[in-house]
Amino acid sequence: MNTELLAVVDQNDCIIDACPRHIVHATGLRHRAVHILVFNDLGQLFLQKRSMKKDLNGGLWDTSAAGHVDADEDYGISAVREIEEELGIYAHTLEPLFKLPATEAIGMEFIQVYRCMHNGPFVLASDEIDEGGWFSIAEISERIAADDQRLTEAFKTIWRQFEALAI
Repeated sequence: MNTELLAVVDQNDCIIDACPRHIVHATGLRHRAVHILVFNDLGQLFLQKRSMKKDLNGGLWDTSAAGHVDADEDYGISAVREIEEELGIYAHTLEPLFKLPATEAIGMEFIQVYRCMHNGPFVLASDEIDEGGWFSIAEISERIAADDQRLTEAFKTIWRQFEALAI
């Protein structure tokens, strides 16, 4: 069983406890996550198709890289770790964009979203990602507008906020 410890947070994103990941998810406790949007020089966004081995959202398309913030980490450290683990790259600059509040629709996660520029190549973590690809902004927006069920709810929520802020 996965014994990854996550910070449990209150409604203001203040740490109140640490619990194993499976308990956090099973009981719906608020916790923290990071999502990174990786764009290339052509303005395309890299998306990952989550591994079918994943316990949540297996086989769905998601942000470029994402993961939980461990109990002993902050958002920034976690983002650097996740992009290295999942895409095999070191991001020289991760630009913080916005933070989403924890809601049931996105798994009770406060999500800090980052952006970075990278043209690849990537070394995809096979235990995390089945495949990946570059998508145009127009194609992503069309899929979000159509409520494409092959996309994670978290990604759809993130993209809607990204578009609303016009960043």
